[in-house]
Amino acid sequence: MPELASSEREIILYYNPDKPSSSKTLGYAKGQGYILRDINIVTNIFTGTQLEELASKLNVTIEGLVNKEHKDFDEGLHDSCFSANDWIKVLQKNSKLLKEPIAIRGHQAMFIKTPSDLSRL
Repeated sequence: MPELASSEREIILYYNPDKPSSSKTLGYAKGQGYILRDINIVTNIFTGTQLEELASKLNVTIEGLVNKEHKDFDEGLHDSCFSANDWIKVLQKNSKLLKEPIAIRGHQAMFIKTPSDLSRL
């Protein structure tokens, strides 16, 4: 059974409460009455399997989950030839580097750019 169990009736929202865009998306989802499971990426400890499943649902590599624009991203990592396992370790060490917000409903997943993107799930 997948670790990221999801349902067509519920939206799983991965968000960083310290970022205004995430807070707006969370507020929008609650205001629209979506059935929601919200996961704070700052306090959540991701397993390697969860990160792999998340990347697979989003159709990106593990590296594609990393927000290289984040202020905590080490510029020295830009040119690194990291393996998927190396990127998993980076995200496990600093989960704030996960690109977010991310929403999942059933088999669909997407990076949320504006809160109204949730309506496309």
